[in-house]
Amino acid sequence: MLMQAAMFVLGLAALVAGAEALVRGASRLAVAWGISPLVVGLTVVAFGTSAPEMAVSVDAALSGTTGLAIGNVVGSNIANVLLILGVSALVAPLLVAEQIIRQEIPVMIGASLLVVVMALDGNIGRIEAVLLFALVIAYTVFLVVQSRRAKQATTDEFAGEIPTSQWDRHWGVQAALVLGGLALLVLGAEWLVSAAVAFAKVMGVSDLVIGLTVVAVGTSMPEIATSLIAALRGQRDIAVGNVVGSNIFNLLAVLGAAGVVSTGGLGVPDAARNFDLWVMLAVAFACLPILLTGREIARWEGAVFLGYYAAYLLYLTLAAQQHDSLPAYSGIMLSYVMPLTVVTLVVSLIRRRRAPGT
Repeated sequence: MLMQAAMFVLGLAALVAGAEALVRGASRLAVAWGISPLVVGLTVVAFGTSAPEMAVSVDAALSGTTGLAIGNVVGSNIANVLLILGVSALVAPLLVAEQIIRQEIPVMIGASLLVVVMALDGNIGRIEAVLLFALVIAYTVFLVVQSRRAKQATTDEFAGEIPTSQWDRHWGVQAALVLGGLALLVLGAEWLVSAAVAFAKVMGVSDLVIGLTVVAVGTSMPEIATSLIAALRGQRDIAVGNVVGSNIFNLLAVLGAAGVVSTGGLGVPDAARNFDLWVMLAVAFACLPILLTGREIARWEGAVFLGYYAAYLLYLTLAAQQHDSLPAYSGIMLSYVMPLTVVTLVVSLIRRRRAPGT
């Protein structure tokens, strides 16, 4: 067990280091080739933080543990919104750019809904996976075309995401970072998946639960670091854009790639179909009322997100143990917590609408 724990920690460290090296090398190379910092920020940087999810889910699909592949994506998307935005909003209230409200969040909701519909029959087939991957290619091309009409202020803000150090200015160093990052991602994913499967067997829980919790939070470390640093630096809209972009990439690219390489497609566990996928969809929709209350995620709203994430983890724990209190806990969540949150958001919206200057 100690060996598996060490392998898990080393695998996680390799994933985080690999993602950092890949993003640094690829972003510097892209800028050197004449690609604008805005495009790099919207594609390489945003999608690069999801490289650990891609590596883990593809490796899990190749090894036949599709529950882990599904759980990693679903759990990461839930953690990205509830955990990362929650913590970031507590650090500093998060501003939300108009484009994110008008474009990226609807795309995230649409992608979440599409994945839920595909998973209803218990399997995301190879053709469906190809469709998902084709959609992320189309979305990326659209972002590149759209960036040509972006305002200078937006371009300058994203330019701050590109590394400006001196030691990696040579293209050879940048290429080495890309190759080294990819190698670390592959190695880290293999270690992490092996350790996660071993944990699941020892603890008597499913691969899905391990993917939804430990692996999901672990592979979300780059998003956590990126969003927190952006919030601390005052780049508060980038903190939100990073999370939303990562969720879109997870749903379309990660699930798409995992489904393509998996023999017979991605089998979706019953537990995910009955609960976790719907939580992911609800979390995506939950972004709308909070963001529409004033283009800002306030500290108290971040606390609500964190509270929901804690409640979700508690539910998974009780469900894994088949605890006697699970039905009562579920009833409390549905009967009291959810309605109270809806009422609070409605009251907040009314107060902001009536506030002077709005």
